[in-house]
Amino acid sequence: MTTLSLSLSLLSPPSLNISSSIIRHNATRLILRTPPPLTLRPTISIKAFSSPSPSPPLTQDDLKKIAADKAVEYVSSGMVLGLGTGSTAAFVVAKIGQLLNSGHLKNIVGIPTSKRTAEQAASLGIPLSVLDDHPSLDLAIDGADEVDPELNLVKGRGGALLREKMVEAASAKFVVVVDDTKLVTGLGGSGLAMPVEVVQFCWKYNLIRLQELFKEEGCDAKLRVDGSGKPYVTDNSNYIVDLYFKTPIKDAGAAGKEISAFEGVVEHGLFLDMATAVIIAGKEGVNVKTK
Repeated sequence: MTTLSLSLSLLSPPSLNISSSIIRHNATRLILRTPPPLTLRPTISIKAFSSPSPSPPLTQDDLKKIAADKAVEYVSSGMVLGLGTGSTAAFVVAKIGQLLNSGHLKNIVGIPTSKRTAEQAASLGIPLSVLDDHPSLDLAIDGADEVDPELNLVKGRGGALLREKMVEAASAKFVVVVDDTKLVTGLGGSGLAMPVEVVQFCWKYNLIRLQELFKEEGCDAKLRVDGSGKPYVTDNSNYIVDLYFKTPIKDAGAAGKEISAFEGVVEHGLFLDMATAVIIAGKEGVNVKTK
């Protein structure tokens, strides 16, 4: 942006010069020619100011919100919706509540996947129900912890994997919202937790079996604890064993079946062949991938 400022400089008038040629006799009077009038000449000085600094880069929460807003475009009035759990899903729930309150959406019924999602939705005036009363859902929207090129997912780092999988498996469509940091070449490839929900009874027995199952991937199994150092307890009163892989899982389908075969395992965080569409927000914009 360039701004202009004006300053005025005064130029001195020319000196008065009386010559014999301008003097004439007229009786006893002398007539002198007056000097030219004083003029003011404006001068212009230009001051250049640097352009405003560029907008700050988008944060991860900014990207999550962009993806969430795009996902809500799939929602129509009269739908029964599965409401996911986690930081990204919270943006989805907030947007649905806003559209309901403004009248842009009507007659929505939400099926929450966790107690905290139920609390958020209720605070926004979203009518809620359960799978027992609505066993077939029109649409579920949720986040994910990892997404591979085939749109298979790791979910459950928020601790709600059992209810999430039940609700999302019952949905005609399952739309996933993520930022581009969640993309992996193979599940487990982020090196972050792949959760397995287990009963509290003899949890260590299953932890050891799970670690042994994936020893070729260099798996490290840990019991999830809460902020006070006590075992984390799910909404269904179970524990979570988090699996950390040094290399991606070679065959996610086979791995899921083997995990589920262990007695005492309730559910795992491999969500395979479930996503209808994945909405990915990145610094270059929003990308939608479908099956």
